[in-house]
Amino acid sequence: MAIKSKSPGRGAIWRRSLLAVLALCGLGSTIDVAHAGYAAIVINEADGQVITAVNPDEQNHPASLAKMMTLYLAFQALQGGKLKLEQELPVSAWAAAKAPTKLDLRKGQTITVEDCILGMITKSANDAATVMAEGLGGSEGEFVEAMNAQALRLGMTNTHFANASGLPDPNDTTTARDMSKLAMALYHDYPQYAHYFSTKEFMFRGRLVRGHNNLMDKYPGMDGLKTGFTNASGFNLASTAVRDGQRLFSVVLGGRTAASRDRLMARLLDDGFEDQETPAALVAQAAGVPAGGGATQRVLSALSPISTAEAETVPASRRHHRRGKVGTVATNASCTPRKGTKCPAAPAKRSSNSSAAKKTTTARANTVPPKQP
Repeated sequence: MAIKSKSPGRGAIWRRSLLAVLALCGLGSTIDVAHAGYAAIVINEADGQVITAVNPDEQNHPASLAKMMTLYLAFQALQGGKLKLEQELPVSAWAAAKAPTKLDLRKGQTITVEDCILGMITKSANDAATVMAEGLGGSEGEFVEAMNAQALRLGMTNTHFANASGLPDPNDTTTARDMSKLAMALYHDYPQYAHYFSTKEFMFRGRLVRGHNNLMDKYPGMDGLKTGFTNASGFNLASTAVRDGQRLFSVVLGGRTAASRDRLMARLLDDGFEDQETPAALVAQAAGVPAGGGATQRVLSALSPISTAEAETVPASRRHHRRGKVGTVATNASCTPRKGTKCPAAPAKRSSNSSAAKKTTTARANTVPPKQP
């Protein structure tokens, strides 16, 4: 399979040009290496072939995609017998004080390992990520050292984690290529836990906790992974989907909105299943960078005050770009009931297919019947 070059120098040229412009305004010295740029990658799991790559090695902030590494280490501990799913972990003042989004844990409480996992995957709970970090590392700082060591073992040479949750930190950096390596490692190394990534909602202490990954409701065959957002990162998404027995992994970094990010991801996967490269211009448009300009405005927005919260936002639009015919893929559990609680009744899922290539269609998100993972 021939793969076309995706202008490897594009990000560097754009960045140098922008720095020259900003230098005239006295702003050039304020830009960090990692910023709210844009990137995308699509990989065929079967042979590791890169189908689309746009700025795959440009450094950006991971936001809550960092929790994928926290989850990787949690699965590692479960497989090794260091943790058990029903084990209760203590909530410290440090964990309880984390900014939203969160499960609203309180100092002195406990939470099970499984609820930590579900809280991180669905609500992107920062307090749950910190509880897990402290439970495994003794302190979040010690756990972060383990995160970075594991990143190197996975070949994530352009990634540095600064905390367990992905909350804003200038030293928290990654690339689309590195995040795709982590996504694939989660499925390859711990397949017995991969079903957790398809969870859309779960019952926690008598209340329904809903997830942020709305594209799973609309894209047939998608069964994971993780969303992320901060002001510094833009809207990020790591996804995996299966069609006709073929699995793809894809990562989008720096979307301007959750809706534009989701539309781009759907297009990337559609093209990937057809073994076609997605145009780089579409990746730029999803980041709010119009053809022929807009780069300065995009980076200036990254220089605005960094959000103190992982404010995962539900997309205002439920539309995404669809191309071609979609195969039938079995759905996964959307709600995980806890003891003494029941998931709400769910209506039957409906879907719609496009009649022409590259034509936008609207699909309503519905909840699939609950099933124990």
